[in-house]
Amino acid sequence: METLRDILDAAARGVFPPANGATTVVPQACHRDAGVFAFTAHTVIATDEDPDWVHDTLRAVDCDALAATMNARFLAALMDRTGRGSDTIDVMTVGSPLPGEPSLGLREIADPDHPRVASSRKRRDDVRVWTTEGGGLLVLGRGVAGRLEVAVEVEEGVRHRGLGRELALAARQLSGSEPVWAQISAGNARSMRAFQAAGYRPVGSEVLLSARARSTGCSRSHS
Repeated sequence: METLRDILDAAARGVFPPANGATTVVPQACHRDAGVFAFTAHTVIATDEDPDWVHDTLRAVDCDALAATMNARFLAALMDRTGRGSDTIDVMTVGSPLPGEPSLGLREIADPDHPRVASSRKRRDDVRVWTTEGGGLLVLGRGVAGRLEVAVEVEEGVRHRGLGRELALAARQLSGSEPVWAQISAGNARSMRAFQAAGYRPVGSEVLLSARARSTGCSRSHS
């Protein structure tokens, strides 16, 4: 069976699930990594719940069939069924790796006390953090299905100067020859512009379903 990681790796290469209106249910990569991943006219749901329940619940949602997987009623039913919660629907973007060293003066730090870092460590493994003298923060870590994910933060006083774009670009140079994923809230137009300017491509949308009790990290190998 094709795994969620297989599907995400293919999407990073520009190869997507068939746009046939179908919903594919795949097992979770680990207890932490449940979610709904919508591509053009095809959705992948990573859950250990019964696939028949998923499809029956989708058919019962009173909306366009292509929109059902991201419909609030379905997502609420899935969260109730699994005992999980979620924050928001994010735009799923990916950037290919870049050669060379970042032009920013990045300094890696070992144990930062920053809300963005604390949030990353709840949902990612192998988290690494860099700061810049100009007020920027860059976080890389292993997220859903082991994919490499980036988060950036720019202090209020130095925004609108391109630092967010430079941080996002630096993540592609620090990725070790693999794609970098960024999840961006659909309403966060500023962040969306910065990541697109840094070469990240929108490939779909996603809702991550988090266990309400804090889960442990995911043990897996990475190619």
